[in-house]
Amino acid sequence: MADELLLEGAVEPSRNRHLFGHGEAEAYLAQSYRSGKGHHALLLEGAAGIGKATLAFRFANHVLHFPHPADAPDQLITPDHASPLTRQIIAGASHDLLHLKRPVDSKSGKLKTAITVEEVRRAGHFLSQTSGTGNWRIVIVDAADDLNRNAANAILKILEEPPKNAMFLLISHAPGRLLPTIRSRCLPLRLRPLAAVDLKAALGALGLSARGQDEERMAALANGSVAEALKLVNYGGLEIIDAYDAVLKGTSAEARLVMHKLADTVSKRENETVFDFLLGHVDGDIKVRARGAAFAGNLSLAERLAGLSSEIAADVAEADAYNLDRRQLALDLLSRLRTALEPSGADA
Repeated sequence: MADELLLEGAVEPSRNRHLFGHGEAEAYLAQSYRSGKGHHALLLEGAAGIGKATLAFRFANHVLHFPHPADAPDQLITPDHASPLTRQIIAGASHDLLHLKRPVDSKSGKLKTAITVEEVRRAGHFLSQTSGTGNWRIVIVDAADDLNRNAANAILKILEEPPKNAMFLLISHAPGRLLPTIRSRCLPLRLRPLAAVDLKAALGALGLSARGQDEERMAALANGSVAEALKLVNYGGLEIIDAYDAVLKGTSAEARLVMHKLADTVSKRENETVFDFLLGHVDGDIKVRARGAAFAGNLSLAERLAGLSSEIAADVAEADAYNLDRRQLALDLLSRLRTALEPSGADA
């Protein structure tokens, strides 16, 4: 079954042969492993879509090809799709690698909202078995942010007393949300967003590029994330942002018309990625505006926007939990944001 989180135009991290912009991290991992002093648990931190999972699989592939650190080269090898071991990793059939992620709900057929404790127990069983090859046993947690509390506590117990030749590669988009005790058991490796040249190269490797002015605009809006760039180009993200701006800048009548069209578009059943993109853009824009207002001394506006951000987050969580009407949710949050941005006496 294909990964439901895989964006159109993307390549699964397990089969991706290309990684751009993280040469220093690759060199560190290769040399640390070769020294025989590598940490048993690594926390790969950074924004979503910049290559953390691809790096994790790349490193796992390297380790499993060279189970004795002293024999490993000082640079990570590029995954060779002709290698039987690499093909097993891609197929999810490796006996020495477990990819821990949100499971699919057997009733709805959709991904669950969290990595459950049952999944972590699978990891415990996996690590308790002796490797048939005498190799490392590697668990990639993708993403550790998705662990619910019971699952997080269960993974913590394993991290506290790891089996011999066990290695954890935890991926996190927001490490501050993880249990401090989990972070303390891991060696953090921070990955930066891709520079414009690396983002362009990554998109080129996917056979994708924006043209003309859209290329510069896309690079600026993507914030160094290949995933965000794919949403902008392949999912109409640029058009969504244009419509969003029109809602906030237009007259009441103009805004109402665009608002309804935008809500109709993002709430379609097949547009879940687009809906999530809008929510993410709204959240980021509100926070930027709140910071700007605070720095400008407009504390009333900053407070209104901060409160609205918290309210929207709660409403989105409730809508997800109860499968509420997304169209109405989109209309409501856009209307409330327009209202919040209207000058009040305290803003004067």
